[in-house]
Amino acid sequence: MEKNAELMLPLMWTLGVYFGLVLLLVGGMLLVSYLLGQRHHAPATGQPYEAGIVSEGSAHVRLSAKFYLIAVFFVVFDLEAVFLFAWAVAARLVGWPGFWEAVTFVGVLVAALVYLWRAGALDWSAHRR
Repeated sequence: MEKNAELMLPLMWTLGVYFGLVLLLVGGMLLVSYLLGQRHHAPATGQPYEAGIVSEGSAHVRLSAKFYLIAVFFVVFDLEAVFLFAWAVAARLVGWPGFWEAVTFVGVLVAALVYLWRAGALDWSAHRR
């Protein structure tokens, strides 16, 4: 255990130096932008706008929960692609057991998609069956 600690000491020292340099760089960038940045005192400077258009109405617009559901589904099924790409990179290393684990993973995701479809979570029509 002590030998591992001796081997890790130089690595921890370089990590500390890196952390200090990052803090110094970020602090320097903030200081320079504060010192050299423009100062605006016009009343319209503090007003919110979107793409150069002054906003109208309330920002508290009610959206359907379907928008959030689709966003969550996208994240879940997009994240699946990340796992499958990682598996594809290591396919020769993990061999057949890794292949069958990936098939099981895709099977669970297909089952989840079928469940969501049958439950009507993907149905955007006005009337439900």
